[in-house]
Amino acid sequence: MSMTLAIVIAVILVALVFDYTNGFHDAANAIATSVSTRALTPRVALILAAVMNFVGAFLGQKVAQTVADVIAFPDDMLDNDPVHALVIVMAGLLGAITWNMVTWYFGLPSSSSHALIGGLGGAAIAGGVTVKWDTVVDKVLIPMVLSPLFAFGAGFVVMLGIMWAFRRMKPTKANRGFKVAQTVSAAAMALGHGLQDAQKTMGVIFLALVAGGYATAGDDLPVWVIIAAASAISLGTYSGGWRIMRTLGRRIIHLDPPRGFAAESVAASVLYTTAYVYEAPISTTHTITSAVMGVGATKRLSAVRWGVARSILAAWVLTFPAAASAAAACYFVAHFFIEVV
Repeated sequence: MSMTLAIVIAVILVALVFDYTNGFHDAANAIATSVSTRALTPRVALILAAVMNFVGAFLGQKVAQTVADVIAFPDDMLDNDPVHALVIVMAGLLGAITWNMVTWYFGLPSSSSHALIGGLGGAAIAGGVTVKWDTVVDKVLIPMVLSPLFAFGAGFVVMLGIMWAFRRMKPTKANRGFKVAQTVSAAAMALGHGLQDAQKTMGVIFLALVAGGYATAGDDLPVWVIIAAASAISLGTYSGGWRIMRTLGRRIIHLDPPRGFAAESVAASVLYTTAYVYEAPISTTHTITSAVMGVGATKRLSAVRWGVARSILAAWVLTFPAAASAAAACYFVAHFFIEVV
């Protein structure tokens, strides 16, 4: 086995580990609201989320193509030094995994998506490879700002509409009905999570295949890549992310079933729109967290625990530079190791 092939296999395995950590890190995105309102039991919610994550991974490839387009390897590197290119991809993944684990440990719902983009960018800069900043700005940074703002506003408006439409219904009866409806909205949210986040890992694996000379930029994603990424994120989701679930489902605001349904429905709609219309790898974490705060604000602004929200915002701001720095460090260590070997 050549060194290039060995490193391609290693990068694919690390990408699937990232996909797995993405699953348990972001499991709360799909199910925290349903669990906190007691619409679903934790185990049933996890099974539902895992299955819908798997299905969602097969619904598109545009986000994967965007992720694969973040960095551009020069032709002479691909022809003469593919190992260098593969080390950059590997370092990007390791930087993202590092930040995922740090935020998971502290229970902060930060963005695995932005950790991955930041990791790839940091590794590319450290390795002297071009970062396509127009793609990063148009497909990552602008959606990063707009998607949570829209989710907050839409969550607020949708919840006001629900409150007005069901204003004459007894709260106990409304809660029973929305608990049932939350099964659908939670499934839709999990489907959107699979559509968005599994594709990001597919994009990185494809990038590794291109770097190793086993694919070209214009090729379609191999079916085995889709199946592998879908399986990894589903297994990660099933393993759960209880620390983050507690933050999202209870510490921001105590949700009732109507608000849980509204938050999940809004977040799922944003995920589908950005994936199919804008081809943007947005953060499911940003989207659902903002939607939760938006529906919570309909009680009163003080009902939202803004101190927790500030901690989450700090994690969002730190994600790009922290993941990029970790990836750059991983690149220099890996590059030194390859040189020694």
